[in-house]
Amino acid sequence: MKTRNPSKVHRIAKVLPGSIAEEMGVEPGDSVISVNGKEIADIFDYRYLMQDEYVEIGIMDEKGEEYLLEVEKEENEDFGVEFENALMDEYRSCRNHCIFCFIDQMPPGMRPTLYFKDDDMRLSFLQGNYVTLTNLSDEDIRRICLFHMEPVNISIQTMDPELRVRMLRNRFAGEALSKMKDLKDAGIHMNGQIVLCKGINDGSELVKTLDMAEAYFPELQSISVVPVGLTKYRKDLYPLEPFTKEDAGNVIDLIERYQDTFMERYGQHCVYASDEWYLTAGRVLPPAERYDGYPQLENGVGMLRLLSDEIDETLAGIRNRKVRPHRLLALCGTAAFPYMRRFMERITERFPGVLMDVLAIRNDFFGESITVSGLVTGGDLISQVRSHLAQKPEGSAYEAILIPCEMLRAGETVFLDDVSVRDVEEAFGLPVIAVMPGGASFVNAVLAGAQKDRNVLKNGRGRKRQNYEQTDRSDRGKTERR
Repeated sequence: MKTRNPSKVHRIAKVLPGSIAEEMGVEPGDSVISVNGKEIADIFDYRYLMQDEYVEIGIMDEKGEEYLLEVEKEENEDFGVEFENALMDEYRSCRNHCIFCFIDQMPPGMRPTLYFKDDDMRLSFLQGNYVTLTNLSDEDIRRICLFHMEPVNISIQTMDPELRVRMLRNRFAGEALSKMKDLKDAGIHMNGQIVLCKGINDGSELVKTLDMAEAYFPELQSISVVPVGLTKYRKDLYPLEPFTKEDAGNVIDLIERYQDTFMERYGQHCVYASDEWYLTAGRVLPPAERYDGYPQLENGVGMLRLLSDEIDETLAGIRNRKVRPHRLLALCGTAAFPYMRRFMERITERFPGVLMDVLAIRNDFFGESITVSGLVTGGDLISQVRSHLAQKPEGSAYEAILIPCEMLRAGETVFLDDVSVRDVEEAFGLPVIAVMPGGASFVNAVLAGAQKDRNVLKNGRGRKRQNYEQTDRSDRGKTERR
């Protein structure tokens, strides 16, 4: 039997129902060892070689027996398997020491995956992660262009090479920007992100960055501007200040001026302010037209506007639906609270028998400056819900607790602090329902209450929380609580 390099043997975790792989008898636990006679280095190799209409796939079963599958399919048709390691290779960790890094602000004693810093361009393609380009070699650029894997999501921060070196604290960070030109010249689509730090890359520096970034349009399709997140665990880290209400207003005004200019030149707004800026400034959210189809939704750009519009659309489409009376408690981060309360009011106005309270969970774990729902911990949730219930008069019992699914680890039922959904349910004797993204899911979850609904995922299998934790690593499932 041939001795194989373990890194080139890719174990299958799941065979999709109705897929080519299922029809050909492939089973979980089998491994892909080659495509068209070539060993597979990573997901890029696999996707590229699997594009043809005829492929020969080398399979090794759990006993080590090898055989060849001859597959005729449509061009780009999926074989139908998911691998234990979705990247099919080791993950590349970050070489930077960014002054704004959120992971550096994590407290000790949390699960190991929360401390892993990835900076892998393959995850940019697979999962939408943002990369700094400092990990990209000339060979990586060649492969991106050859395989035409796009979009590449880039953490720009600034277009000034010297300032970028200081912000990323990597002496190669400035010259790494030249790789954007290589990608543009090859016609590779890109998205950009700017994490804004007060007094460092805002104001005139942001103006310079947006002016210079225009040279990469239209391949650079969108740029999001998000505020740096600051936890209370910043001992011995670079001194950064939070943005004030006035600061946030100034950022919005600057971005909207550029939006107007870019709209005239390119027919789209190109640069977008995340929702946090509008919440901090106390400004009304822009209309949907300002978001050009929401290209940066997963970056928190336009989420509340889209949710608001989808809720209105869903409610308008409901005809003659009978809803039993019930009472719910909906939870969210402090930033979204005013909007969540308005959303609930719209629903209860239409369905008076549905009674709902909205509770904003203050982030004591990371510090009150952290206001997003995705960073709410189970410990904060339990203590503040317990306090809330203690103040409620008798007879106002809830039948369920609703949470947004982004509070939970992707595909699992735990919060950032390893408190589980079951812990919360046992604490209050109430079911916890994690609501999937989207206005229709939200409305249907509220109207269904504790009853099952196909648009609600009980116990939290939801969208990944990619900004805070890398959940698809080669060591996934092997980590223990510290």
